[in-house]
Amino acid sequence: MLTAGSGTGSGDAAARGAIRRNNVSVVLRHLRRGARSRTEISRDLGLPNSSVSKLVAELVELGLVTDDERRRAGGIGRPHQAVALRGGARCGIGVEISVNYIRVIALDLPGDVLLDDRAPVDHDRRDHRATLDLAGHLVGAAITALRATGTAVTGVTVATPGHVDRDTGVVTLATNLGWTGVPVAAELTRRLGPHAPLVRVDNDARLGAVAEHRVAHLPSLLYLTGEVGVAGGIVVDDTLVLGAANAAGELGHMPLDPHGDTCPCGQRGCFETMVGLGRFLSYAADDTDPVRDQRRDLEERLALLTGRAAAGDARTVRAIDRIAADLGLGLGLLVNVLDPAVIVLGGYFSHLGEPLLSRVRAEVAGRVLAPHAGGCDVRLSHLGFTAAARGAAETVLDDVFTDPAAFGVPVAP
Repeated sequence: MLTAGSGTGSGDAAARGAIRRNNVSVVLRHLRRGARSRTEISRDLGLPNSSVSKLVAELVELGLVTDDERRRAGGIGRPHQAVALRGGARCGIGVEISVNYIRVIALDLPGDVLLDDRAPVDHDRRDHRATLDLAGHLVGAAITALRATGTAVTGVTVATPGHVDRDTGVVTLATNLGWTGVPVAAELTRRLGPHAPLVRVDNDARLGAVAEHRVAHLPSLLYLTGEVGVAGGIVVDDTLVLGAANAAGELGHMPLDPHGDTCPCGQRGCFETMVGLGRFLSYAADDTDPVRDQRRDLEERLALLTGRAAAGDARTVRAIDRIAADLGLGLGLLVNVLDPAVIVLGGYFSHLGEPLLSRVRAEVAGRVLAPHAGGCDVRLSHLGFTAAARGAAETVLDDVFTDPAAFGVPVAP
């Protein structure tokens, strides 16, 4: 929100300083959607041109925005020089700790990927020390590489499955990792050494929802991601829904089949036992098939399966249909309860493409009471398995957009 004020005295001076800091933040956040001229910023935000010029000059001095030579706003009359977020000046690092891999992504202020590294978890995933050793190695190498290019690292957010205490950085329970009470933030900070940036921890599916929200500019959405586990995130009016106990989004643990398989959480017939990656692979191939070999890269295995489906392999096609039918069951329930405008399918679901999507849409339409599925648009994620790490990096950068003066990278004269 933009604010304005006037007055005299030390109290008024402090208030004006706070107003100015707020307005600097508002201008920087406005540029998150793309380059704008000073005139456009003034018009969009309702500030005088002179005020916008001063605010932009402050952001330029902080090294957070720059003149954008690629875009000059205005097609008639004198062109207006546009300003844009400065790429490469400062970044946030997002880390996803998954059952099968660890991924590290660095994003700069415009949202460009500066680094994307991934390594398989080839040890017992329940050994959190070995997993965090690997994460520490990958993040440390990323920080060194980024700093060598002159990019300042704002912080690190780690995305893990399960319940996370965001205040303490402790993973309280992650059933698919076999972790209970693991102090991820403290352990990773220790591994990064005395010059470590601030480390936070949050739930992977919720961070995936953040990424989808930011990249696609969707004000409201329901995000569902599938791998070994299945979970989701809910965004309403640009706000991530956390719930009373910060535990919202455990969609994979809706018990839908009382006679179904036992879930790692202890319940029977959870949604993830019906549509998780393991279930799909068991439908699609025998144990000896290369696509069931966990030592092979997951995306390569999914590519093999989508190739088979495209070639008309009956077993693969049936497997996709079975997963789509059960996805439609769970999603139909969620649409009836939540009435989302958009559902985004991420993780391995996004790799199965149109054959999965068309069947899921039909299933949802048949199960939702509102006509035409309430207008709900079911779509595939374009971020795939990168969503959680991207969302984690986005939340790091939120600190910069909230208080630019605290994170400026002054440009040398």
